[in-house]
Amino acid sequence: MAAQSGGPISAYDPARFVGELPDAVDVVVIGGGIAGVMSALYLAQAGQRVLLCEKGRVAAEQSSRNWGWVRQQGRDPAELPIMVEAMGLWQGLAQQLGEAVSLRRTGTTYLARSDQQMQNYEAWLPHARANGLDTRLLSRAELEAMLPNSAGWLGGMVTPSDARAEPWTAVPAIAALAADAGVMIREDCAVRCLQVTNGRVSGVETEHGPVRASQVLLAGGAWSSLFARNAGVSIPQLSVRATVAATEELPEFWAGQAADDNFAFRRRMDGGYTLAPGSVHDFWIGPDAFRHLRLYAPQIRRDLSHTRIRPFAPAHYPDAWGTPRRWRGDEVSPFERMRVLDPPANEGFVERLRDDFAAAFPALGRPAIRRIWAGMIDTMPDQVPVLDESGVPGFFIATGLSGHGFGIGPGIGRVMADMMLGRPVGHDLHRFRLSRFSDGSPIELGPTL
Repeated sequence: MAAQSGGPISAYDPARFVGELPDAVDVVVIGGGIAGVMSALYLAQAGQRVLLCEKGRVAAEQSSRNWGWVRQQGRDPAELPIMVEAMGLWQGLAQQLGEAVSLRRTGTTYLARSDQQMQNYEAWLPHARANGLDTRLLSRAELEAMLPNSAGWLGGMVTPSDARAEPWTAVPAIAALAADAGVMIREDCAVRCLQVTNGRVSGVETEHGPVRASQVLLAGGAWSSLFARNAGVSIPQLSVRATVAATEELPEFWAGQAADDNFAFRRRMDGGYTLAPGSVHDFWIGPDAFRHLRLYAPQIRRDLSHTRIRPFAPAHYPDAWGTPRRWRGDEVSPFERMRVLDPPANEGFVERLRDDFAAAFPALGRPAIRRIWAGMIDTMPDQVPVLDESGVPGFFIATGLSGHGFGIGPGIGRVMADMMLGRPVGHDLHRFRLSRFSDGSPIELGPTL
């Protein structure tokens, strides 16, 4: 079972959510990651009839492949109020679901190797204060007292109220909670196409037949752009491969999570640590990379040194050269050809992680690795999501969470549910509108701390 594996859910895990499709509902949610599951939960609690369709397994992609950080620190200022709300929602979920969530408020720490990094941390502090966070800078002496056996950093920044959780157990448990609230969840059920009547959403065509609905929420992660394009909606979303490693059990030298410019680490409930490259990732070039090149130019200029370019995406990946961009509802879709996007880990990155860990913590040495995996992170040109209704009335989008999705997921779900219900969302969502990529607005990159 995934709960015992200490790693991501796979296509080989048995389906938990099966059954017949309804003829009609109020809302269809596409995608069983945390954003889709939380949106479905809040919509059902508001009295809506909700169907959530997942082409593979709930949480089998990035929602069980992430680092497990529930992080307020370092977020884009526009995201931060939603994340603060999400932290409170996580606490409520932990009270309801207990150790399935495994929420621990053990803090986030950023570690600086240069004076410039310390200046960047200091520049972010006004955002923390404006949102009531307990964030503060750490001196070299304070950090050495906290990590006495490490190879010293210059200092850091910490938010003690940040938390960690176990994604591979938390998201399926939340999905079960949603099912108890009345959400109809169907795994192995790809939504092929949007149905539109008189210019408005009228339902979806799934691989198992049509379902009528007046609203559809696309929360498909790395697959969202491909689905939306077939529906006539352009989302300039790309994906990068992020590699993760889980160590064997280690002494608890650090209770929470931390990162510097080389690597990140988090304590897990099984006694090991999750390790990941701090900012390095792989990017496979496909048609969308050329299509959206202009929008990504600012990000490329800033982050190209952290990106390992691969010329051809593997077959059936969302932006592979051979992946169809158009199909009909009576045709097998790309979503059925790859039930779970399960990229191989970059083993070279893992060996570098072990070296970086040993250099930082010489008393612990190179850690033994229990398991490695990778995931495809859906990202946007400005590294913040799209949370909006598209140009097709009734077709809503929550995607491009850019590696920030697990922690903020409950807040995204609540926001999207109220947006779809026509209620005040309680936050300024101007930064997250889809039209920012077509109305001439400049690309404003999110923070990289």
